[in-house]
Amino acid sequence: MLPFDLTPRQEDRAIALFGLLGGLLLIAFGAYDRSDDIPGWVVALPLLATAVLELFRRSHPIWTASLGGLVFIGTVFAGSLVATMLMYTDLLYAAVLYGNARMSKVLHLTGIGSTVVLSSLAILYGSVSGGLLVAVLCALIFLGPVWTADLVRKHRDEAETERLRAQQTALLAELDRRGAVVAERARMARELHDVVANHLSAIAIHATGAQSLARRQDRPADDPLLVAMAVIRENSVQGLTEMRRMIGLLRAGDEETYAAPRLDALDSLLAKAVESGRAAGLSFELAEEGERGELSAPVELAAYRILQESLTNALKHAAPGTVRLRLSYRAAELEVAADSPYRAGEGQELPGARAGLIGMAERAGLLGGSLTAGPADGQWKVRAVLPRDPQNRGTG
Repeated sequence: MLPFDLTPRQEDRAIALFGLLGGLLLIAFGAYDRSDDIPGWVVALPLLATAVLELFRRSHPIWTASLGGLVFIGTVFAGSLVATMLMYTDLLYAAVLYGNARMSKVLHLTGIGSTVVLSSLAILYGSVSGGLLVAVLCALIFLGPVWTADLVRKHRDEAETERLRAQQTALLAELDRRGAVVAERARMARELHDVVANHLSAIAIHATGAQSLARRQDRPADDPLLVAMAVIRENSVQGLTEMRRMIGLLRAGDEETYAAPRLDALDSLLAKAVESGRAAGLSFELAEEGERGELSAPVELAAYRILQESLTNALKHAAPGTVRLRLSYRAAELEVAADSPYRAGEGQELPGARAGLIGMAERAGLLGGSLTAGPADGQWKVRAVLPRDPQNRGTG
């Protein structure tokens, strides 16, 4: 790396330019081997070729190292020049650093082989001291850059591994943090739903019952008791609506307004059940009787949840067969029915068993309705009767 703030491409150009200018300066002063016998332009040809190869040391490291070896052989016979040899060692360095892992092994083998062959020839046709000198020079030229690049690449890969590990650790920490936030929001939503929302529902229902009782006693419309009950009921209903919206926000984790499920969404619910129950040999049917008309949001929500829980129980416990759902719309009430093939003795003692049935009964009871569930005629039957208008339950 050069001590300048250059891009990789600019760095390669700078290395090629400085190597070429330095080599030309040495040639101008005759600072190359056999300068008395070899003209300068002959030495300049390998220098120019090596400088051109430096321009592609990153993009084509294998080709530049291979061609650089041929050029290096040429410069040995044309008059050794220090600048050319230094640029050749940089090509070897770049081949290991930017090439594939196999290139390092190849250059190690060729470098060791070249060092052994050339030093042996020097000893055979010269002297031992000359052979040792050749061995040192060959090691510096052929093996030094390869060893250095190996070390740099190893540290670079380790640094990259540590960086990726740090990113992974940060990502896992963020996922854990988000998971903890989601779990806490879900816990808060459950507490609000199971405690506060149920109490508000009970207050609204009891206030409605008190209003109905006061009307049966023929109290005037401006009676303080009726006025107080109306205020209590209105505020409890509004509080319940806001509570449900808050529960929806907590569970969704965003700022979208919470919309309670309606009976229009039963098709989507049934489609999911069909997909989930196919492997268990279950099929599903939904029938509606009568005119739906206008239903209040609490009644639609209760009917939807009862059918949803019935489908969930069928997927967990029912024997293969057809699960039949029915909605019967009557003048004053809505009947919700779910019949699934009964499999006696299985799935009845699991942890949390019957908790869903208790929840369905509570939903129906809060609206002034009723719910029954149990085996009959080889079927597990669920029947829920919900008043169309919970405000008028109990009137004569």
